[in-house]
Amino acid sequence: MNAMQQRIAVTGANGFVGRAVSRALLARGIAAAAIVRGDAHGEPGAEVRRIEGLDSITPDNFDGCEAVIHLAARVHMMGDAAAQSEAVLQAYRAANVDGALAAADCARRAGATRFVLMSSIKALGESDPGRPFTEDDARRPPDAYGVSKAEAEVKLLEFGGRTGMEIVVVRPPLVYGPGVRANFLAMMKAIARGLPLPLGAIEARRSLVSVDNLASATIECALNPAATGRVFHVTDGYDPSVAELARKLGEHLGRPARLVPVPAGLLRGMAKLAGKAPQIDRLTGSLRVDSQRIRETLGWQPPQSLDEGLAATAAWFRSTPAR
Repeated sequence: MNAMQQRIAVTGANGFVGRAVSRALLARGIAAAAIVRGDAHGEPGAEVRRIEGLDSITPDNFDGCEAVIHLAARVHMMGDAAAQSEAVLQAYRAANVDGALAAADCARRAGATRFVLMSSIKALGESDPGRPFTEDDARRPPDAYGVSKAEAEVKLLEFGGRTGMEIVVVRPPLVYGPGVRANFLAMMKAIARGLPLPLGAIEARRSLVSVDNLASATIECALNPAATGRVFHVTDGYDPSVAELARKLGEHLGRPARLVPVPAGLLRGMAKLAGKAPQIDRLTGSLRVDSQRIRETLGWQPPQSLDEGLAATAAWFRSTPAR
């Protein structure tokens, strides 16, 4: 490796987004220092640096790195959303606020000059205010995960102002792509099996970002001088309705989606009785995100269209055994 080669550290490098970021760095000729917990593995070609947890991270973990892309976090889980206790909130804060600040401080002491925080649109809310969210909207997080991400944003930006560390915040909406899990994978499984979905009347629009688009934008935030101290939303640039998304997935899977036109109000009522209200609320409410700032400020454009991202995801799904 060239001694002058750029090196960027990626925390949480073994995760869905972390692997995509590492691949994208390596493809650009940038060395990726994959910071992972325990015996987890990073992307082939990345230099693995192991930690026990964010509370044990040290400046040595960031040695030789000019920037850090911080993806390690306690992720949003439905069980936690249902139990909004102080204990749950403190667990999120310990990982997502204290852990992020500790990583940023260690990175600064190691000589890194930029720290990119992967936040979430949940720092603003669960549904949009009748128009796409912008980066300047007030933070009104709906749950403990969103609260922790909102607090991490504020405290890291303050940390940057106090120390001179260049902080950049990236807020994605729903991330999908090859290797996706949770609700997006469940929808693909249902469509592939020909199961009827009660989504035919759901016209709420939801912003999405492919994992490859998110990786591209995040790396731009790590490299571009104009990103310093800014918050950026990242999307594919087109917001499909839930029904449209299901239809597009069906086209790429080669199995037309069987959509039943159940009115949104009836669907929400049935979900409430079944204890599934949060999941259905996310399907029936709009969550649109304005991502013009990153395009105008950094000149970034998504390398994939929505259709290209869905095609890649469907191809992965079809090629993966036991689906």
